[in-house]
Amino acid sequence: MRPASTSQRKVYDKPDGKLTFDILSSVYLSNTSHDEDQPVHLKISDQNIPISINLNIYGGPEARYCPAGVYEFLQDGETQNIRLQINSQNCIHCKTCDIKDPKQNITWTTPEGGSGPNYTGM
Repeated sequence: MRPASTSQRKVYDKPDGKLTFDILSSVYLSNTSHDEDQPVHLKISDQNIPISINLNIYGGPEARYCPAGVYEFLQDGETQNIRLQINSQNCIHCKTCDIKDPKQNITWTTPEGGSGPNYTGM
């Protein structure tokens, strides 16, 4: 992976709702189910790496490579500190984060029940 300073950010057209869809609609269409009381299946080994390395050097790739928008960088309103938010309920269990993370800092484990995308009508 190249540093963000040496790369040009790709800008995508807005989803049209016919051929292309927004992330949350696509997550819904994947029909992936989650039990509310499951143990966490996305683990960050070193909590400092997402900001100090991934965001500062690579521009926060986890917010872009995850097709379900599980990872997002948020800024605290009071302290202005940036943190990585993990929305594991959106996970479609593709394991991209475990493979693509530049420092291999994210560990994906099979959630209880082991479900994955269940596209209907295909």
